[in-house]
Amino acid sequence: MPLLIALSASAFDPNRNDNLAVYYGQNSYGATHSDTANFQTNLAHYCQDDTIDVFPLAFMNVFFGPGGLPEINLANTCNNVDNPVFPGSSLPNCQFMAADIQACQAKGKIVTLSLGGATGAASFSSDAQAQSFADLVWNLFLGGSSSTRPFGSAVLDGIDLDIEGGGSNGYAAFVNRIRSHASGASKPYFITAAPQCPFPDANLGSVLNAVGFDAVYVQFYNNFCGLQNFNNPNAWNFAQWDTWAKTQSPNPNVKVYIGAPASSTAAGSGLVDASTIASILRQTQSQFSSFGGAMLWDASQAFANNRYDIAVKNAITGGTSPAPPTTTSRPVTTTTSRPGGTSTSVPANGNCAGVAAWQTSIAYEGGSMVTFNGHLWQAKWWSQADQPGGAADDWTDLGACTSGRIATVQAQTTISSLSAPVVTHFAGNSNSVQAPSASARETSQSVVSSSAKKASGASSVSARETSQPVASGSAKEASGALSVSAPAASNSIVIVEASAASVAPTLSESAKSNTTTKLETRRMSRFFRF
Repeated sequence: MPLLIALSASAFDPNRNDNLAVYYGQNSYGATHSDTANFQTNLAHYCQDDTIDVFPLAFMNVFFGPGGLPEINLANTCNNVDNPVFPGSSLPNCQFMAADIQACQAKGKIVTLSLGGATGAASFSSDAQAQSFADLVWNLFLGGSSSTRPFGSAVLDGIDLDIEGGGSNGYAAFVNRIRSHASGASKPYFITAAPQCPFPDANLGSVLNAVGFDAVYVQFYNNFCGLQNFNNPNAWNFAQWDTWAKTQSPNPNVKVYIGAPASSTAAGSGLVDASTIASILRQTQSQFSSFGGAMLWDASQAFANNRYDIAVKNAITGGTSPAPPTTTSRPVTTTTSRPGGTSTSVPANGNCAGVAAWQTSIAYEGGSMVTFNGHLWQAKWWSQADQPGGAADDWTDLGACTSGRIATVQAQTTISSLSAPVVTHFAGNSNSVQAPSASARETSQSVVSSSAKKASGASSVSARETSQPVASGSAKEASGALSVSAPAASNSIVIVEASAASVAPTLSESAKSNTTTKLETRRMSRFFRF
């Protein structure tokens, strides 16, 4: 049993260099495991000790939904399918969470609302629209008043921007408007952002230079500049973020956090064991005055991984605890987001059929497939303008094209950030067909859930937390067929999720004639920039 650290409960201090922020809301562990005992539970569960200081609630994923109201999706905790919604809208009523939020705040923690996420419909057409939206957010979630408050009497402590697509337009105006509302408030409100480590961030770079943030939770994972390359001076770039904080940020006291995955299934790359991250955190803390602490994705993963959060917190506060065991990645069945928004299965090595040619102007996510100079290449992490085989070493050469035609360069929409694939499993009860274990990804029945925004193409999807075997997916705004592979079972339920889409679900041979197909928008559980 890990040794729990004990600190006196006091008001959150943003100027400290030992704060720990942990995202809550997306049940990341549940997206990759079938043991429901470790699925995300109520928020107060994660506030029982003094380990975590900040809880960004993830996410407000739609800004402008039906009835002019936004939408929030907190996976199995609260969403607009399993919970009531406010009349005329798709905004779920999560007022039952008020007591938990207030309980965490009473322990000196802050609870903020994270906007965006990898599948978020998060963008503004103008500064005026952004300012109006800031007024709405203030009244619905912060210090304003409204008859439509999703968290009831609970008043959140600020806003976090996790903007992974749609550009930067309007966000500076949005932040300034929130600041204006907060200037005369009776309590402090905090504004943070979660940029990716490549500098400057593709979507928030200009915003970070235009308005003051209290902290940035830089995601040092799923990128070449991730924690796995801490010892590579050509990759690890915390110093660059420190320089930005001191010379470019409008707030010279902004704090820079090291963001990390909390387990091997929380991200595609960047996980390091407890002793390694402790060393990295302590070195960075001693070297850079802008260092503010650490951020983890997410609470469910950290708690299931032998309280990885405690190891991290002890590293930055000088405490000690038994180090959690090193976790290792297993082979994963993945999908790849290609420019243009199509999510496709990774082809066999050297098979270039249907794979687009590399383009210097496109930002590729880790795992993306391209052709270049007659070879098939796969991105190791986020990459833009670094050609396959180049000095940046962003790409893995999968061999010469052996079948199919090499794709030619075509005019495509550049999508710099798409949600990553999330591998999920069936979770049946004891009376149903046996659910695959956590290692089901290594079998032919592996199921991949992709929540790529505006994807067109086939996706295989699955879900959990049901009384019967269930397959579900969340290909948002997708057009194309979703093929659901369900276990051989009678009366099994297959749920194919879609939003604003024309979807043609096709059941596999093993999904028998009694299978019920239902279209609905359901729990979203995603990887943080896989």
